Amino acid sequence: MFGNMAASCCGVKKQKLSPPSPTAQHCSNGDVGPPNGRVNGMMPPPACNGVTHHKNYVVTAEMCIYCFDVLSSHLNMHPDKPKTPTFTNDAFPVFVTWKIGRDRRLRGCIGTFNAMNLHKGLREYTLSSALKDSRFSPVSAEEFGQLYCSVSVLIHFEEAQDCLDWEIGVHGIRIEFCNEKGSKPRTATYLPEVAKEQGWDKVQTIDSLLQKGGWKGAINHDVRRTIRLTRYRSEKITLSYAEYMSYKHRLKQDVTIATTTRASSSSSSGSSSGGGHTARTNGFMNGYTTTRNS
Repeated sequence: MFGNMAASCCGVKKQKLSPPSPTAQHCSNGDVGPPNGRVNGMMPPPACNGVTHHKNYVVTAEMCIYCFDVLSSHLNMHPDKPKTPTFTNDAFPVFVTWKIGRDRRLRGCIGTFNAMNLHKGLREYTLSSALKDSRFSPVSAEEFGQLYCSVSVLIHFEEAQDCLDWEIGVHGIRIEFCNEKGSKPRTATYLPEVAKEQGWDKVQTIDSLLQKGGWKGAINHDVRRTIRLTRYRSEKITLSYAEYMSYKHRLKQDVTIATTTRASSSSSSGSSSGGGHTARTNGFMNGYTTTRNS
């Protein structure tokens, strides 16, 4: 659809934007979901187009866990290579976002609009977003324990009628435009959460995206009219380093329990080497809220 390309997805340098218009549209009941996917282990309040994890959803908590594993292995923080994940390996456009610290500053965000098999796509863009986002220095081993990882699987691409034919908090947008000289086609994208997080209306978002994509001149209505905009939706989940380590700790406990059970009950007809691990791991995975912009 968009050619062979990767793109940064979010985070902006300080830009001069026009003041909000009186007709600015905002999601009236919150963001697309809580930052961590859950709040103190409890179901979060209703969110704009946010719904609880469901078996029909593509995105899962295991995807973030896999991203942490891949980055940990690359930074030589763990001797074992990441195991082959159990989540779907179907092909989707996907973005990986890293944030850091209590204020969750953007640390890197890169993905692709080409549908990629998720095992390969997440492995590739985990490292690209952490190490090769040109806006930031590479993530270091010292920062690993402060990270938050988000996986966004992109769905439902639609050609918009014009550059304002999309909804804040619902759609991600990708624009295509030519530079001031009418040559060198350029592209830029924001994921669904960016405009709302920045407090922008649609015009401000478009102007920011033009600047992000390399537009150097003045921006007016005539410039905006030349934009070709594609809107899309996403499924997103976020895990913190603490939640990642909680999973790893539980997994280690389960393996120990399963090994002990096999050693002490090998003659028991009702014993199972993997039952406890499966139940507890699934319980951890199901504790998260997946959000879908739909």
